[in-house]
Amino acid sequence: MEQKENEWVDFAVTARKYKTKLTTKYKNRKVWHKPFIGDVISLLPGTIVKLEVSVGQEVKVGQLLLIHQAMKMYNQIVAPVSGRVVEVNVTEGNQIPKDHLMIKIEPK
Repeated sequence: MEQKENEWVDFAVTARKYKTKLTTKYKNRKVWHKPFIGDVISLLPGTIVKLEVSVGQEVKVGQLLLIHQAMKMYNQIVAPVSGRVVEVNVTEGNQIPKDHLMIKIEPK
């Protein structure tokens, strides 16, 4: 949907209708999409301290996948689902940004 400059947008909150203009920041935002159930995505930028899995390995829910250091804290990242690791997009020592796909698991 392409918006014209200075175009008013309608929205409703609790049965009241309002008009507003969308800001440039809002128009240029990254659009959210629902992540795949087996995707392990970084919530914070940081460094991969230790990697515990490799491609092709079977994992169970709650199994340790890697240790991610962010904001001077070591975070244990565990498997959200049981399945087989199909992608590992990090190595030990990597500095990664927020929302980086670290590991992809194909659920059983």
